[in-house]
Amino acid sequence: MRPDTQPPFLELRGRGFAPTDRLVMAIINRTPDSFYDQGRTWAEDVAFQRVAEVVEQGADLIDIGGIKAAPGEEIDVAEECRRVVPFVARVRQAYPDLIISVDTWRHEVGRAVCDAGADLLNDAWGGADPQLVEVAAEFGAAVVCTHTGGVTPRTRPHRVEFDDVVAAALDSLQAQAARAEAAGVPARRVIIDPAHDFGKNSFHSLELTRRLDELAALGRPLLVSLSNKDFVGEALDRPVKQRVVGTLATTAISAWQGAQIYRVHEVAETRQVLDMVSVIRGERLPARAVRGLA
Repeated sequence: MRPDTQPPFLELRGRGFAPTDRLVMAIINRTPDSFYDQGRTWAEDVAFQRVAEVVEQGADLIDIGGIKAAPGEEIDVAEECRRVVPFVARVRQAYPDLIISVDTWRHEVGRAVCDAGADLLNDAWGGADPQLVEVAAEFGAAVVCTHTGGVTPRTRPHRVEFDDVVAAALDSLQAQAARAEAAGVPARRVIIDPAHDFGKNSFHSLELTRRLDELAALGRPLLVSLSNKDFVGEALDRPVKQRVVGTLATTAISAWQGAQIYRVHEVAETRQVLDMVSVIRGERLPARAVRGLA
């Protein structure tokens, strides 16, 4: 954490974080059909138990979602709210200091979850609803801006092309961040995410990973959502349940290049990877150091 005399690089729930504070964002799916956990946390009590589990494992914040990203059953605003709003309120009551994010692109849902206690609106669809940043500003919440190439929410990429995917992401993210600030969201609460796999093929996601330092150079809090995604599976020819090792390798590379927030399924493993990177970079001391010293 930076000294109190210096302004925070990132601010969430009134707490300031420096670029070297690598944060684990644990995924809590309130859906019956999520691609990875297959509805494991669809039941509210199970989802609540999962919150307790990830907090114990070292999660810095949680990300609650009520609609899977892939195509599927149409979920209207009322149903999305039913899935996430009471749950946000329950988690907030039980964990008053926990940073709560909600994965939504709809301003109506954003308003309801902020009123229930959410601190961050994770817009995975690149400003599809331009009013979402206005809601974040109204409630003093943070917001995630993502690069999706302008695709419609819940659609898969089809023969998408970029002259330079990193340049496209830089332009889009800077424009979205500027709009969020113009709406009244402070810069320290505006997070950017290149959105691996969203509106991209695997070559695009791999290129973004190789050149992630160019996004970090924007000087904004940088989130990556890498966990068990298709670009990892295609790189290694592994099904969804066998992508953890590839995900963790990508996580380490992303950490070295300056990403700050990691949206993940495997919390404990990610926490160890990030802590190891921090120790190697000299940004924190080893937890224990006796070899050759005692």
